[in-house]
Amino acid sequence: MSDQTQTETRRTEQVNPDSADLDLLSAEALVRAFADDQLRAVQAVQAAAPALAKAVEAAVTRLERGGRLVYAGAGTSGRLGVLDATELTPTFSWPAERAVPLIAGGERAIRQAVEGAEDDFGAGKRDVLAVNIGPDDVLIGVAASGSTPYVLGALEAGREAGALTVTLANNPGAPILSAAEHAILLDTGPEVISGSTRLKAGTAQKIALNTFSSAVMVRLGKVYGNLMVDVKATNEKLRGRAVRLVCHATGSDAAAAQTALNAAGGSVKTAIVMLLRDVDAAGAQALLAQAGGKPRAALEGEL
Repeated sequence: MSDQTQTETRRTEQVNPDSADLDLLSAEALVRAFADDQLRAVQAVQAAAPALAKAVEAAVTRLERGGRLVYAGAGTSGRLGVLDATELTPTFSWPAERAVPLIAGGERAIRQAVEGAEDDFGAGKRDVLAVNIGPDDVLIGVAASGSTPYVLGALEAGREAGALTVTLANNPGAPILSAAEHAILLDTGPEVISGSTRLKAGTAQKIALNTFSSAVMVRLGKVYGNLMVDVKATNEKLRGRAVRLVCHATGSDAAAAQTALNAAGGSVKTAIVMLLRDVDAAGAQALLAQAGGKPRAALEGEL
């Protein structure tokens, strides 16, 4: 099948008959058309939930051995990978060196298009090899078309190194879906603006990446109940949030929560264990270490 034929058969590239007169719509009608179409992104992720759950469980096993999350993509997909990787550190105190985003064209491509970069299969392989991908790592390849050479090259290098491979694509039968152990199809169909996959295809990728990485972090013990107890309090807003989290989890007042946080070096989950187990910071840290960093297990474990 020629490249032209492949492009014509991709659902993300097809002309959307529902928006044929888009340029005739009023501003309000335009907004409604774009917003309503985004609902299909949510539906696509909901349909992919079983595949996402399997990928989460497989990823947790690798990451518990010290592995990294490595993202590979081009254009919008690559930028979404950069965003997901970047947000894990302030949200979950995930070490920055264990979230590695790779984008076709390098860092310059985050802000501007680098023409032809996505078509370089060899660059995808080289970029993955350059970060010393290994068997404990999780490589997430993202491409709306599902046929981006850069991502296919990255996946080949990841598989050869024994890394767990996960892919997100928006077209059924896409090549990257058969190039990974865990394939996530986000079947969003034609776009309101034909071929503009920064729209609902990109939204579905963002939701799926959020869902995948957040679920992984919950399974790794970065959340207690539904509280973000591994947040990195790097500004006044987050320091206030840390106090509120400790208060909510323990029933303590703000003064007691702040005292515990000070003793715990700002660690919310350490402060929670201190107050609920009536131990000092060292004792709480020991309980957390025994529990693999999981606060609920630390609270239920033996002193």
